[in-house]
Amino acid sequence: MNKESGKILVTGTTGLVGARLLPRLTEAGLDCLALVRSKNNIPSTISAIEGDLLDAASLIEAVKDATAIIHLAAVFRTQDTDLIWKSNFEGTCNLIETAKMHAPGCRFILASTAHVYDTNNSHPGREDDAVDPQHAYPASKLAAEKALRESGLNWSILRFPFVYGDGDGHLEMLPKHMAATKWHPATRMSTIHHIDIATAMKMALTGKMDGRIVNISDESPTSVYELIQLVGQTMQPSSEPLQNPWYLHIDSSLARSFGFQAVVRTVYQAVQENLL
Repeated sequence: MNKESGKILVTGTTGLVGARLLPRLTEAGLDCLALVRSKNNIPSTISAIEGDLLDAASLIEAVKDATAIIHLAAVFRTQDTDLIWKSNFEGTCNLIETAKMHAPGCRFILASTAHVYDTNNSHPGREDDAVDPQHAYPASKLAAEKALRESGLNWSILRFPFVYGDGDGHLEMLPKHMAATKWHPATRMSTIHHIDIATAMKMALTGKMDGRIVNISDESPTSVYELIQLVGQTMQPSSEPLQNPWYLHIDSSLARSFGFQAVVRTVYQAVQENLL
């Protein structure tokens, strides 16, 4: 892949995922254009264009001539469910409709979440499982998935589990989150490092995942008890039975069948190689 592949529009480039993905894509020689609401404080090394997902007319120039769109922009760290739905569903619909009118031949890649799966699954979440999102963020993402699948565009949907690494502070937030949710310490959580979000996205850009929903994860789900220890905190242990053993654990065998292989295979590798 290189600049000859055409213009790739990337949304959400100031977020935790986008800010780490965009440099990796440009370093790979891809011609990326960042959609931002304001160019203020955007490094001069980044090609950016202003636009707002909630203002469809403002998206036209960004979308024109795009050969691919990587849609990362999302809202989830808020109790404002109206904002979550407007941003994650309505904003995505605006981008889809603009792409249909002004870049109908583009490849549209949507970043989604593994939180859409049923908490009571009898196995790790698979792409063809029934879904049952319990909160506004995964529910809005699922609605956006449906809109994209029915759009007529060339699409792929990548469902990510817990994302970490590159100093994003996500692991460090776990102890506070655990105190609020009271998760069982033996709960095993699928994870993915930012390096391998780039691995997956570069693969999706080649067309290997076209028309598919694909789980992306590393090779070793890790217990929240261990994850919290890795950031220097402790968690109350328990020998009580674990009620939902597959909650937050996803099956990524489909991605592996396409040739995906995580560079950072486990969280412990990330620790050893100073990638946190």
